[in-house]
Amino acid sequence: MGLGYVGLPLAVEKAKAGYVTTGFDVQASKVAMVNEGKNYIGDIVDSDLKKLVEEGKLKATNDFSFIKDIDFVAICVPTPLDAHQQPDISHVKSSVEQIAKYLSPNTIVVLESTTYPGTTEELIKPLLEERSGLTCGKDFYLGFSPERVDPGNIVYKTKNTPKVVGGIGKEATEVIAAIYRSVLEGDVYEVSSPAIAEMEKILENTYRNINIGLINELTILCHKMGISMWEVIDAAKTKPYGFQAFYPGPGLGGHCIPLDPYYLSWKAREYGFHTSMIESSMMINDNMPEYTVQRAGKILNRFEKSLNGSNILVLGVAYKQDIDDYRESPALHVIEILNREGAQVDYFDPWIKEYRYKGQTRRGIDGLTRDVLKGYDLVLITTAHTNVDYSLVQEASIAVFDTKNAMKHISNRDNIEVL
Repeated sequence: MGLGYVGLPLAVEKAKAGYVTTGFDVQASKVAMVNEGKNYIGDIVDSDLKKLVEEGKLKATNDFSFIKDIDFVAICVPTPLDAHQQPDISHVKSSVEQIAKYLSPNTIVVLESTTYPGTTEELIKPLLEERSGLTCGKDFYLGFSPERVDPGNIVYKTKNTPKVVGGIGKEATEVIAAIYRSVLEGDVYEVSSPAIAEMEKILENTYRNINIGLINELTILCHKMGISMWEVIDAAKTKPYGFQAFYPGPGLGGHCIPLDPYYLSWKAREYGFHTSMIESSMMINDNMPEYTVQRAGKILNRFEKSLNGSNILVLGVAYKQDIDDYRESPALHVIEILNREGAQVDYFDPWIKEYRYKGQTRRGIDGLTRDVLKGYDLVLITTAHTNVDYSLVQEASIAVFDTKNAMKHISNRDNIEVL
């Protein structure tokens, strides 16, 4: 259920393993594309999807009633934050309510969507039991197995990434783990409860959030001290133990790292507990787009320019390099702030021709040429795509602010400033 970055790759792997697989999505366009064998997810091989559809092993629907004939349901729907930075699990809840209407005895239900610890046992279990009249552990199995998807990762895909499984009851855990083992090549690690698996997922991404927050804070300090944080990190990572490299940037992007800590801090308040370290890192990371714009303004000042009225080109709106995913991308926040300050902003991203943000669609420029680059007062790099000619960018641009150290191999750095 949910045919996005998590659901469709999982459906493809299930079908490749021999299971007759149905994908569900509320978006009719996604359903139509899958049924036509047309791929829209970068981590899936186009020919694999087409072949599975043609062989009748994989199909898609937006009719919930298909669940009555299903043995295993994986819920892979979005779990965003609302306008008040609180968990929005409405997609999970509505999906579970529909599943309950058609739930048959002996069905296995697994939540993969990232959420706060307790969701599976405190929300999903009561809903399924109340709406279906069935009993968890007796009539159906229920568990949580967090998605681990890293778009653009050339080594680890859905197929070979280790999986964590926590079911309600030992038997449920064993059954759910057995299903995943029959599909995936990565290890399947069993834990004692869904809450452990839910917290494990939060830990993975909160760990990264906090460490990136530390690096971003030290980057601000290093700039004041006239020290390159990028060189500091390169030196530190020569130590073969006790250090893992994290890097600064204009903010956090993607579905997990910027959001998961908010889920945990929200749940912690239920116990009268404040996650001070987590909240501090979130404040630092959330402020990076503002800090990026401030630094851009100071660069323009050297050329007797102000942000208001300047022409700025933002290079990259994807949240990470070499993918077409712009969910929670800090570049979108940077562009929004620049516009608010009166700058005239264009963007170029070889992976994303247009994006939609806060109800508005923005289209990027078609390409980079010397004449195009010369027309901007500042080029601001917010994503380190590898298929950009950074030599051309350096040679043709008046000034470059590189927030991702994408131009580290460019020798002439007279017009380049890094974060």
